[in-house]
Amino acid sequence: MTVKKEIGSLTTMENNKIKLVAALGNPGNEYLRTRHNIAWQAIEYLSFYDELNWTEKFNSEYSTYTIDDEKVYFIKPMTYMNRSGDGILALLKYFKIDIEEIIIIQDELELDFGTVSLKNGGGLAGHNGLRSIAANLGTKDFYRFRLGISRPPAGGDITNYVLGNFNSFEKELLPDYFGKSAEILEAILENGCKNYEKKYKKFKTV
Repeated sequence: MTVKKEIGSLTTMENNKIKLVAALGNPGNEYLRTRHNIAWQAIEYLSFYDELNWTEKFNSEYSTYTIDDEKVYFIKPMTYMNRSGDGILALLKYFKIDIEEIIIIQDELELDFGTVSLKNGGGLAGHNGLRSIAANLGTKDFYRFRLGISRPPAGGDITNYVLGNFNSFEKELLPDYFGKSAEILEAILENGCKNYEKKYKKFKTV
């Protein structure tokens, strides 16, 4: 039996609503404001973020919020990026959520800073968090909300870059970037991904 079947029926729906939002990042104050933790920073701009009460379980922190009478789960894996899929799989199985009902928020080197992209499936682009999730779920076919961080300057070390803080120019734009990203995410949660796949295939926020 595949992991897909263990998690849920995966019945195709016309416009399935998201039931789990997984924001990828690394635990620890030293990583809190780094590029790799952009997902954790962005969800802080959700209009209801202050109403989320986080519980420690599944080697993660998770919370719930009701949108249109439907419970939506939010999870921040606390196992470091390369084991992100462990907690996500545990939560999916525990609450019987289908893979098509999740969205992963991640940093994306292949997108310019300030650009977001809603994507279903595709490659993993060397992202250790996505690799872990795909390995745990047995598929790459899940929604991603990708937040562009740009690539480092030519010859720059990628690990040092993603684990580094935003530069002074970027920091000035972060409130607008995160505010617009959170606005888009809320629209997705209210109306489903399929309504926005074309509009936000590649969208510049700042």
